[in-house]
Amino acid sequence: MSMKLSVLHNVDQWFNKIAKNPALGRTVSILWLILIGWIAFGWNLGNIGLIDETEPLFAEASRQMFVTGDWITPFFNGDTRFDKPALIYWCQAIAYAIIGVNEWAVRLPSAIAAFALICLAFYTIQWYFAKQDELEQVSRPNRRYKTSFIAAALMALNPETIIWARTGVSDMLLTGCMASALLCFFLGYAGRAGGETITNAQSPMPHALFPNKWYLAFYVLIAGAILTKGPVGIVLPALIVAAFLLYVGRFREVLAEMRLLVGMLIILGLSVPWYALVIWRNGWNYINSFFGYHNLERFTEVVNGHSAPWYFYFLVVLLGFAPYSVYLPLSIVRLKFWQRSHWRSLERFQQFGLFAWFWFATVFGFFTIAVTKLPSYVLPLMPAAAILVALLWSDFFQDTEARQTIPVSPSFLRVSGWVNVVFLSVLATALFNITHILGTDPAISNFHEQIQRTGLPIIAGVMWLVCAVLVAGLLLSRQWNQIISINFIGFVAFLIFVLTPASFFIDRERQLPLRELSAVILEAKQPNEELIMLGFKKPSVVFYSHIHVNYLRFPREAIQHIKNQAAKGLKPASVLLLAEQKKFLEMDLQPDDYKNLSTKGAYNLVRVPFKKNKSEKMDIS
Repeated sequence: MSMKLSVLHNVDQWFNKIAKNPALGRTVSILWLILIGWIAFGWNLGNIGLIDETEPLFAEASRQMFVTGDWITPFFNGDTRFDKPALIYWCQAIAYAIIGVNEWAVRLPSAIAAFALICLAFYTIQWYFAKQDELEQVSRPNRRYKTSFIAAALMALNPETIIWARTGVSDMLLTGCMASALLCFFLGYAGRAGGETITNAQSPMPHALFPNKWYLAFYVLIAGAILTKGPVGIVLPALIVAAFLLYVGRFREVLAEMRLLVGMLIILGLSVPWYALVIWRNGWNYINSFFGYHNLERFTEVVNGHSAPWYFYFLVVLLGFAPYSVYLPLSIVRLKFWQRSHWRSLERFQQFGLFAWFWFATVFGFFTIAVTKLPSYVLPLMPAAAILVALLWSDFFQDTEARQTIPVSPSFLRVSGWVNVVFLSVLATALFNITHILGTDPAISNFHEQIQRTGLPIIAGVMWLVCAVLVAGLLLSRQWNQIISINFIGFVAFLIFVLTPASFFIDRERQLPLRELSAVILEAKQPNEELIMLGFKKPSVVFYSHIHVNYLRFPREAIQHIKNQAAKGLKPASVLLLAEQKKFLEMDLQPDDYKNLSTKGAYNLVRVPFKKNKSEKMDIS
């Protein structure tokens, strides 16, 4: 026991040393953020090929912008792409201009958005605890630094964030803009104007035209969110802020100090010009496609078969924020958010936990109501989840003399801790039996056997089983403050030793054959020769080959198309055909009907010439 107290005392002394040396504190903080940012977002970011289906759609549309110089209308494979607004395409095209057209450039905007978000969250939590210490006239550097370190780590190192921060699509950019905007709003609301504190009854410079700098940043980031994914970029933050302000009884007061009219002019001035230009160029095609199909219909109807039961997002949060998600119920109950009079009596900055709860609940509720459901839709609530759990564990990061006081009920904590043990044990069991849980992948032959041969399921299962045993040991010895560290270290080990090798395995078996065939296509394709993709749709071929692809679903459809092309007398008198082996065999071509160019994985690439006086069986003359 004396040794344990000595270690804790040394930790406190180290944090006190940091607090007395601002330069050292900044250095340690920056190094920590760089470390977790690199592990979560940077390490091997561009060393894995683009992942079909969605990522290559964004990558190629951005490449088209970069090549053609048309920064208004996105195109993919010769057709307009109105799924998302332009900001993600602009960011990727700019990255192409800086570091070239490659996987790093495709994913860099997502990674930068995620890293910027965790840095701002780190600053916000540091500021919040500094203000709390100032109010209570105490100094608790141990709690301030540990909580901000843990919050940044939880925000970066969870499955949902890592997946989308490493994928070149718009979801992480939206979350970066939206979550950063909400943090900026709270900083502006809680009292930062320049370097001065604002009391509850004051607003910065009552007669000034512009609000404080944090509110200005809020407006700019909202415009960025609108340019990333459309109306949801302003609707969700507006719902969160409005619900929070109404609850604490400051709605009119804060809207006045935010200079809402000026803010709306900033948002409209930054976001509307592109929408005006794209509508001017494309008219009702854009309006119906983007605002109608991709926004209104996604909320009110099932789009592309993406339906799910009402409890879908409970499962997404449980797994997407694993393994820390088991502490979310306790983190929320700890707030006692239902005690409205208590929250209304607090200083503004003390309402940080309540604000995070409204943030989490609003995003969760909004997308639960929406009919179309996808796991990425609730990505914007992950930062709020990390803040809520970090605030829970801040109660255990007191300085040595205050450690005996635990604001959370020990019985609730024990229940959450044992749920943590059960969850990790179930996760380990599932990973041991992963080959019986996963479906098949037609692109990978002997999928289950190959996964088993890698040994990764065993490594992953043992890893989480060890974590479950360690957490159980800490619960029995009542060492509460180390439990979250075990979960965090376990996830980092899982990322490094399981998820990363698994990503390379999937890329090698599933995507590498398509990249190799794309290289063959580049070499073999004759001028104006058509490329047909039969039986599947893999947009990565368009990106890597830089060639227009004609997608056909059925073998009979492909035969008829080839006949029609032959009848036109086109030059060259052939087409390239990329097909799954099963679909290719269904075409029933004779050996002299085609020339095999390459076979990679589950795919065949052949050239089919337009032959004259051919038998009626093939009839492509």
